[in-house]
Amino acid sequence: QVQFVESGGGLVQPGGSLRLSCAASGSIFSIYTSGWYRQAPGKEREWVASITNGGGRTNYADPVKGRFTVSRDNAKNTMYLQMNSLKPEDTADYYCNAPSTLGGRASGSWGQGTQVTVSS
Repeated sequence: QVQFVESGGGLVQPGGSLRLSCAASGSIFSIYTSGWYRQAPGKEREWVASITNGGGRTNYADPVKGRFTVSRDNAKNTMYLQMNSLKPEDTADYYCNAPSTLGGRASGSWGQGTQVTVSS
């Protein structure tokens, strides 16, 4: 299975931006639709965004549409999540996963995640 290392999280004020990175092991990552997920304290993990293997199609959960952008660089085996106009409700641990689907169904292994805290 593909292994992941997420990074880029931190503390940001409401309205601010962060860019998360997901480094995947192995070039096989490039053949998979991949996704971002998050888990807020006391809640179940939820899907955030997905991108097809070539990057031509993306899909987003309603709470992040228009604010988050998923992208990938297969030459670097890396996926990104640009998060703008952050809100306190975006506070969560963020994870990436592949294989995934545009609808958010994940079937790969989970990494350690990266923590995002949105607070003034």
